Amino acid sequence: MEKFTGIIWQQDKYTKQLMGVLRGIGILGAFVAIIYGGLVWYGLVPSPHFDTTAFVVFSFGLFAMATAQFLDTKPTFFRMSARLMAYHLLIMGYALFVTGFYSLILIGWPILLNISYVYFGRFAFFASTLLLLLTAAGNVILYKDAPPEALILNIVASGIVIFVGSIISWLGRVHAAEHFAFQKARASESLQRDRIISLVNSIGDAILNTDAHGVIRTYNAASLDLFDTNESLNGKKMDDLLVLYNENNEKISLFKEVAGAQTVIIREDLTYRFGDGERMRLSINCSPVLSSFGERRRAQDGYIFILRDITKAKSLEEERDEFISVVSHELRTPITIAEATVSNAQFLLDHKTAKDAMDEALASAHEQILYLAKMVNDLSTLSRAERGVADDAELVDLDELMHSLYHEYHPQASVKKLTLDLDINGKLGTIMVSRLYLEEILQNFITNSLKYTREGGITITAKRTKEGGAYFAVADTGIGVSKSDQKHIFQKFYRSEDYRTRETSGTGLGLYIVKKLAQKLGTEVEFTSRLNHGSTFFFTLPQEPPKKK
Repeated sequence: MEKFTGIIWQQDKYTKQLMGVLRGIGILGAFVAIIYGGLVWYGLVPSPHFDTTAFVVFSFGLFAMATAQFLDTKPTFFRMSARLMAYHLLIMGYALFVTGFYSLILIGWPILLNISYVYFGRFAFFASTLLLLLTAAGNVILYKDAPPEALILNIVASGIVIFVGSIISWLGRVHAAEHFAFQKARASESLQRDRIISLVNSIGDAILNTDAHGVIRTYNAASLDLFDTNESLNGKKMDDLLVLYNENNEKISLFKEVAGAQTVIIREDLTYRFGDGERMRLSINCSPVLSSFGERRRAQDGYIFILRDITKAKSLEEERDEFISVVSHELRTPITIAEATVSNAQFLLDHKTAKDAMDEALASAHEQILYLAKMVNDLSTLSRAERGVADDAELVDLDELMHSLYHEYHPQASVKKLTLDLDINGKLGTIMVSRLYLEEILQNFITNSLKYTREGGITITAKRTKEGGAYFAVADTGIGVSKSDQKHIFQKFYRSEDYRTRETSGTGLGLYIVKKLAQKLGTEVEFTSRLNHGSTFFFTLPQEPPKKK
């Protein structure tokens, strides 16, 4: 089928323009032929075969075909093939009965050859050539009285027309081949570009491309998320969009920092400020786009910026450094004391000193080892909370849990001559929650109350809420928490400066762990406290456990 169809049916911008040109040539050629026939009619141009009736019929036919072709902007294959055949027949008639074969009208035949090839390919081109030869033969047969040199003129004229038509068609074919090769290359490039755009848009980091003057030209979807905007970034200057501050809180120009760079620049010490004052730590990777051609070789054609929000990572890094520093400090004292007392006990044993002195040294070492063990346990609990270990919700019988806690800590309260009361308002029933986390929170409250209460008592309260959740509280008549300490008690490793607090051993991790566990349970711990009057710590569990993130 390929040999019966031409390039014009490839519906793209190029072929549509070509079709418009051919429509214009068709109507212009028809008017030229009619005007030429009129000149022959008036005797201004000689013709040995002029027939008035043929002139009128064929001129009207050419006008009708040219008008129809010009108005038909979307021709079908069959309409165009019929119209092209009619053109050939009309031009044949003009050449045989109006102007003569070797006349100016013959110039239109190369146009027919080219149109035939453009619309219908090589087969139509050969068919048009055959009709030309038939017209030349018909001219010889119809006008036998013509001189012998007329036959030679017919042959020469046919050869010239075929040669010119072939050249025009060949040039058109070459141009069309180049055009379609270009179209194919452009389509392939567009596909690759779309793939790259899809790939870049799928990257979580913000990627922006600027020109050599710092004006943004392209960016990915993550850039809009990073800057919390839906507005287009194209045409904006990088420094206007990205207002940055260094570690000394000094405003800097990012573009001035990277201008003229020949290698990749990485900065992680800069902070971006939003309009509401919120700050974001950024990791910025800037790569210059260098030209590789001609006089501009190694010159900057622009920059690629890759931006990543590292606020959380930096906070975690700072927390880690602080944690290591504090833990090292907290462990140094008990380890030193334990080592010294054990060494002292060894010395006393070697010198057979009194048993009381040795017992005191061993008791001191044991106390410090217990402190270390508690810190390890607290760190283990904190690690589980951070990693979400054992946070699966289960159906917990609250009545059984509360009575279990009461019986566990009642003996300790009795030893300190404190009262321990359990206040349960009706039947508590069950609730979906991590039993381990809930139990650790309540145990922390109770042990703190026992530790910091010298007289009076402790009350454990539990009741159901109207919404179906559960309310828990632990109140004591202990030393309380000062106003200045209340802001810090949930901080990691924080311990009050109150001498009564310092008299008891503690890691400073308990309430920090409680805060983390409460967040895992979908609640928040609150408290009221008055110095020397006691404290109440309380929280409310929701009816349904929070969904895991």
